[in-house]
Amino acid sequence: MADLPFQCNCGALTGMVRNATPATGSHAECFCEGCRAGELYTGAPDPAPAPVGIFQTSPHQLDIIKGHEHLAVFSFGPKNLLRWHASCCGSPLFNSMRNPKVSFVGMRTNLFADTTALGPVITQSYIPAPNGKTRHEGIYGLIWQAVLRIAKNRITGRWKQTPLFDVVSDSPVAPVTLVSKADRRALLATA
Repeated sequence: MADLPFQCNCGALTGMVRNATPATGSHAECFCEGCRAGELYTGAPDPAPAPVGIFQTSPHQLDIIKGHEHLAVFSFGPKNLLRWHASCCGSPLFNSMRNPKVSFVGMRTNLFADTTALGPVITQSYIPAPNGKTRHEGIYGLIWQAVLRIAKNRITGRWKQTPLFDVVSDSPVAPVTLVSKADRRALLATA
């Protein structure tokens, strides 16, 4: 088992991912425009042509130790993923679903000093192809593992153990800023 500490760029927000192993999460990389735009929105550099590294795990494994007040969240639409970042310095942190019962968190792997405990990357998604389309490698395994974790958390009630939501109201712990499609396109156009 590996408990991996993380922090935002300025250190005002710190936390820990408990038991971060290939058995408790999935190490992935994403090349999609949404992930790129998410980085750009927070002021991070454009990762392209490299992917955004993600460790998908369960929110009950995530502890915010210091800096809860710096959790901020935005979304590229009223039904899209929630993209969490640190308001103090803009560091991209995690992605989550809008409903805490769908207990899923995608941690940015660049938050960790060492990703060895996460195991190898098992999935790459939205890989650009020469014809302008995208392809995926290992996506079915990633989806299956996420479905199993979400189902297990729902059955056991662990979905209620999350630092990102008030599970009484099913609301995020910070107000969600909606970013328009036009603003998202503008971020990518200027990158």
